[in-house]
Amino acid sequence: MGDLIPKEEGEVLTRDEVTTDEPPMYRVLLLNDDYTTMDFVVLILESVFRKSPQDARQVMLSVHEKGAGVAGVYTREVAETKIAVVHHLAAQNEFPLKCAMEPD
Repeated sequence: MGDLIPKEEGEVLTRDEVTTDEPPMYRVLLLNDDYTTMDFVVLILESVFRKSPQDARQVMLSVHEKGAGVAGVYTREVAETKIAVVHHLAAQNEFPLKCAMEPD
């Protein structure tokens, strides 16, 4: 909170207005490749990004048809963590699936 500002005798003390900035947000993108299966992309979207089956399928089709799809929008730290999880799961399952992030 802001500091109390002393006023002249008889006046009420007030506080400076305090503002907090929202943290910058980042889009996490799934990138298309020729080897990762559509089913695995849907699984990643449902498990890591908490998408409904319908939303996961829609994003997966965007990845497949346009080369990339937005998996979600998060703070920097959350986006970096989700990307690391996706890369780990993809490597475990021998897929080259990659993610990227960009400012929202």
